[in-house]
Amino acid sequence: MSLNGQHTPCITSRVQSSKVEWSGASEATNCWSEKTVNRSQLVAAGGNDMKKKCLDNERDALLLFKASFQDPYDYLSTWRADEHDCCKWSGVTCSNQTGHVTGLDINVYWLEGEISHSLLNLTYLNHLGLYGNAFYGTIPTFIGSLTRLRYLNLGLNHFNGTIPRSIGSLTELSYLSLSYNSLYGTIPPEFGNLTNLQELHLDSVGRCRVEKVEWLSHLSQLEVLVMDGVSLSKANHWVDVISSLPKLSWLSLQRCELSQVMYPYSSSFLNSSSSIHTLYLNDNNLNSSMYRWLFPLTSNSIQILDLTSNMLDGIPKYLGNLCSLEYLYFYNNSAAVKFPDFLNNLSGCTSLSLQELSAQGSQFTGPLSDVIQKFASLRYLYLSDNQLNGSISEKLWELPSLQILDLASNNLTVPSTYHLSGLSYLKYVDLSSCKVGPRFPKWIQTLKNLTSLDLSNTGISDAIPLEFWDMWPSQLEYLNLSSNNISGKVPDLSSNFDKDYSAIDLSSNSFFGSIPNVSSTLSSLNLSRNKFSGGISFICQAVDGFLSFLDLSHNSLTGQLPDCLWHFKYLRVLNLGHNNLFGSLPPSIGSLIQLQVLYVYDNNFSGELPLSLKNCTSLISLNLGANKFSGNVPVWIGENLSGLPVNEQSPWKHPLMFQ
Repeated sequence: MSLNGQHTPCITSRVQSSKVEWSGASEATNCWSEKTVNRSQLVAAGGNDMKKKCLDNERDALLLFKASFQDPYDYLSTWRADEHDCCKWSGVTCSNQTGHVTGLDINVYWLEGEISHSLLNLTYLNHLGLYGNAFYGTIPTFIGSLTRLRYLNLGLNHFNGTIPRSIGSLTELSYLSLSYNSLYGTIPPEFGNLTNLQELHLDSVGRCRVEKVEWLSHLSQLEVLVMDGVSLSKANHWVDVISSLPKLSWLSLQRCELSQVMYPYSSSFLNSSSSIHTLYLNDNNLNSSMYRWLFPLTSNSIQILDLTSNMLDGIPKYLGNLCSLEYLYFYNNSAAVKFPDFLNNLSGCTSLSLQELSAQGSQFTGPLSDVIQKFASLRYLYLSDNQLNGSISEKLWELPSLQILDLASNNLTVPSTYHLSGLSYLKYVDLSSCKVGPRFPKWIQTLKNLTSLDLSNTGISDAIPLEFWDMWPSQLEYLNLSSNNISGKVPDLSSNFDKDYSAIDLSSNSFFGSIPNVSSTLSSLNLSRNKFSGGISFICQAVDGFLSFLDLSHNSLTGQLPDCLWHFKYLRVLNLGHNNLFGSLPPSIGSLIQLQVLYVYDNNFSGELPLSLKNCTSLISLNLGANKFSGNVPVWIGENLSGLPVNEQSPWKHPLMFQ
C-alpha cells in the first residue's frame, strides 16, 4: 500500500472519518510479497523446466497436519491422499526445482484445532501463514525448529499461554505476527536474536508486557513495530531504544501504559533524527509532560501522528515545524485547550503540509479565527463535540483544498451572510447544533460541490428559498434540516438525490403542502412532525429502490395506504402514526419481509388485519393502537411474529388496538 507516495509495508489502511489507520484485522499476507520478502525469491525458480512434484514424506506431513484440525468450510478440499502432487493443493507453495514445500498460506480459512508436530517434516518451509483461523492451545515450542522460516503469521487465532522463547531461534525471520490472541507474560528477550526482522506485530496479543526493552535495540533492520496493548510500564529508556532503530518507519504503541513509565528516556538523549513517518500513541493517559520525550521520535519524516484519547492540554511549538506532517489526530482529549493557541503552535511549516486535523470530542475552547487561513493544504477538518464559541471566520470557507468540514455540537455562530467566491471544493458540511439561524443561510448555495449537508438543530426559523432545491440536481447524497422551524413547500425531488443509498431528513419543521415525488435511490426519508397534507401515493413511484427507513408520522396526511408495498424489499422501519389515513391495511404489506418496526397508530384504519402480515416475521415492534380495526387479535400474531415482545403491555396484546 502507498500513502502519499510513502510505502507502508504489509499494512493496510482504512478511512474512518478519512482517518488513515493501521488495521490489524486486515494484516494478511497479500501485501507482504510487495515488500520485504519476494516469494519468487524464496522458492528457486525453475525457468521453463518441468516443475517437480512434491515429495511423498512432505505430502504425508501435510495430511497429518490437516488431520489435527477441523475444516468446516472445506477450504482444503484439495488436500487429499489421492491427489499425489501436494504442490497443487490450496495454499501450498513448492520449489520448482526440488519439489520441497516452501510455503503454507492458509489465512482466513476458519480452521479449528491445534498445530501438529508434522510441520517439522517440512524442513524447507520458509513461509507459514495461519492468520485468521481458530487454532488454539499454546504456541508449540517446536515451532522454533523451523529455522528456515522468513515469514511467520499466527495472528487472529485463539492461542493462549506464554510466548515460547524458541521463536528467538528463527533468526531468518523478516516478518513475525502474533497479534490478536490470548497470550500472557513477558515478551521473550530472545526476540532480540531476530536481527533480520523487518516487521514485528504484537498488537492485542493478550496480557503481555515488556520489562526490559534492550532486546529491541538489536533489531536494526526493523521498519514496522506494532505493540498495541502490550504494557511498557516498566520499560525504562524505551524512547532511547526506539530512536536507535535506524530504519523504523511505523510505530504503534496504543494502550501501552506509557504514562506509568518512570524514566522514558535518558536525560542526555535529546537528538531528533528519527526515521518514523507514522506514530500512534493514543489511549495512554498521557499529559503534556510527554512532549519532552516525544521530540526525539519526531522529525521532518513524520506524516501521521496520533495523540488521541489522552489528557493533553495543548501542543508544543515544535510540532508546528514538522514539514511533512499530513495527518494529526487529537480527538477525545480530556484537558481544556485554547483552540487559537493550538492553531498558532501549528502554524509553522506544518500549516503548509497538514491535510487532516481530527480533534472531535476534545475540550477546545475559543473561536475559529482567521489563523485557519494559513492551513492551505487542509482537506479534512473534524472539530465536532467541542466547546468552541464565537463566529466562524469567513477565511475557513476559502481554504482551497477543504473537502470535509465537521463543526457539529459547538457554540459557534455562523454569520447570516458570507461573501464567498463559489470556488470551494467542500463536499461534506456538518454544522448541526451550531448557531446558524434565524435566517436561512443563502450562502450555502455557493458551495456547489456539496454531497452532504447537515444543518439540523441550528435555530433556523425561515422559509427555505425555492432555488435551494435546484443547487445540487443530482450529486447531493445526504440532507438533514431537522429540528428547526423551516417552512415552505418541497418541490419534486425525483431527479435529486439520485445516488444510491441517499438520505433526506426534514423532520420537526413546518414544511407544508403535499409530499413530492422522491428518487427511488433513497435509503432513508424522514418527513415526520411537519404540516404535510394530502395522500401518500408518491411511495408507488419508488420502484426497485433501496428505501429502508420511512417516517411520515405526525403530519396531516389523508387517504388510503396504497397497495404497492412490494416495491420496498429493504424497508425496515415504516412509521405512519398520528395522521388521518383510513381504509384497510393493504395485502402487499406482507411483502415487507425485512420490516422490523411498523407504527400506524392514531389514524382511522379499519377492517381486519391482512393475513399477509404474518409474513413480516422480522417485526420486533408493532403499534396499531387508536384506530378502528375490527375483529379479534389474530392468533398468528403470537405464533408467526415471534420477535414481538410477549408481556401484557405489548401493543399487539392491548385490547384497545382495534378501537
